[in-house]
Amino acid sequence: MPALPIDNSTFDSGQIVITASRAPETEARTPASVTIIDPQMIEHLDEPLISALLRLTPSAAVATSGPAGSLTEVRIRGAEANHTLLFVDGIKIDDPASGDTPRYEILNADLASRIEVIRGPQSALWGSEAIGGVIAVNGLDDAPGYTANAEAGSFGLVRGSGSASLVTSLASLSGAVGYQRASGINSVAGPGDKDGYRNLSGRLRGTWHPQANIEVGASALALTGRDEFDGYDLFTGAHVDTLDSSRNRFEAGRIWASIGTGNSPWRAEIAGSLLGSSNTNFLADVEQNRTRGTRRNLSSQLERLFTTGSVTHRLILAADTERETFHARDTAFDGFTDQDRTRRHESITAEWRAETRQITGDIAVRRDFFNRFKDATSLRASLLGQLGSGFTMTGAYAEGIAQPTFFDLYGFFPGNFVGNSDLKPESSRGFEVSLRYRRGSFDASLTGYRQRLHDEIVNNADFTSVLNSPGTSKRSGVEATAGWTLAKSLRFSANYAYLKATQPDPVTGEQFTEARRPKHSGSVAVDGTTGRFSYGASVAYVGRHLDNRDTFPFDRVVLGSYWLADARIGVTLRSGIELFVRGSNLLNQHYQDVFSYRTEGRAGYAGVRLSGR
Repeated sequence: MPALPIDNSTFDSGQIVITASRAPETEARTPASVTIIDPQMIEHLDEPLISALLRLTPSAAVATSGPAGSLTEVRIRGAEANHTLLFVDGIKIDDPASGDTPRYEILNADLASRIEVIRGPQSALWGSEAIGGVIAVNGLDDAPGYTANAEAGSFGLVRGSGSASLVTSLASLSGAVGYQRASGINSVAGPGDKDGYRNLSGRLRGTWHPQANIEVGASALALTGRDEFDGYDLFTGAHVDTLDSSRNRFEAGRIWASIGTGNSPWRAEIAGSLLGSSNTNFLADVEQNRTRGTRRNLSSQLERLFTTGSVTHRLILAADTERETFHARDTAFDGFTDQDRTRRHESITAEWRAETRQITGDIAVRRDFFNRFKDATSLRASLLGQLGSGFTMTGAYAEGIAQPTFFDLYGFFPGNFVGNSDLKPESSRGFEVSLRYRRGSFDASLTGYRQRLHDEIVNNADFTSVLNSPGTSKRSGVEATAGWTLAKSLRFSANYAYLKATQPDPVTGEQFTEARRPKHSGSVAVDGTTGRFSYGASVAYVGRHLDNRDTFPFDRVVLGSYWLADARIGVTLRSGIELFVRGSNLLNQHYQDVFSYRTEGRAGYAGVRLSGR
């Protein structure tokens, strides 16, 4: 992935997309289905956690197991929670210590300057887990100056953050830190203790340009969090009030060096990253178990840019090597669940992109070499054609893979679960077609897609292990988007998504609807500035969806639809000083993303923002 961040201060077709190809491209010329949440929208909506912003993107189902800060899963286009790759400042941070699932519940939005969501399989570009799509969170920009924020309000929320950047003609250095704490609510119905959270995050990024076409850089991030939650009765399996909590920690760093620019005939980059994570579970402050994981990655990329007649070509060749470790320890079972595992894989990716004035075409092929599984090849081919009068047609075929998690392979709980070391990777194939319109300040799109997931890893009949499903899971849907920009005073965006996601019954083979994936969803957001005032507001709709009852008869239950309305308004008292108020769940919806887990009602907050350039 390119060294980040990339400047995009405008909300138009000139924005740069960094994950739809191995090299950056403009939003208007990429065939991929992409949503960009830019710095202005992040600032004007001012959500504490990134998961709240992801609710505003098409086909992204966000499921939080309780109040804010609780375990959060994101499913794109009906894919599983561990089928989306998450990059932060170019570092892959899907948690190797927790089933390769991103830990959105500790991802502080105060440290994000830009979010990019690519929908659809992207394994031909980025490898395993990119079945539902890819999310890239950019941290700090290179604009000189500082910002500081403080906020407090309902449910005991206290929030603060600060950032600063120094920029010269040869180098830049940026840093940020953010802290959040909330007392929350009791996540089960009835009396009981409140389940809150806290997180502390920090990021640092520096670059040096000894020459105009040479860049050397380093970035680092640390994410820590503590989440209080209610567990289950050991005899009935029911969700009950307990004193459970978990502590999660990430540290990651990346270094890179590149020569050449996006317009150079040749460009080369080499990068290395290291991630460490740990998750520790407690009951009444007594440790129950813990997992640790590491990921080391070394990558290199070579690009060649040339033209033949009216066609501009970009050839890209990339190679990656990755090594992961997993360690599990427990006290609750006298060490019977202890694990120490490693795995590695290498990959080679080739991509060809060609552009004319009216057409953009792209083909990517990737070969992954696994030491624990059968090797896999992924393909992606896409085409974009400008039809005239503002209309564009795109189409794509793409494949995705997801290797089994460490827990799927080796997990063990006495009398409850045993991993399956014979599992093979899941694989997905799909296509999409999109009609887009862009004229002046207005844009719209209509996209249809279909995906088929093979060898899905599912529970066996008695839930004591997992296996590769012999059937095919099916996902298909439609996405509609619209946007309108009226200078800085008003920006409007809206989307609607229809999803049909099913998987085969392991006994009968008949298709049934998958859980935690609403058939209908959508959102509307507005933001802007007028004189001394800035504002942002959003309404997200989540349709009815299914979940599984955790007690007898263990049947499927229907969770009702709901509307989430959030808003923020700020007033500048003088240059660099802004006071603001913010509200969340303004319609006071009583809803559940996950069966039996309560969520917070209407809330209000107030704060101050300082800035200087």
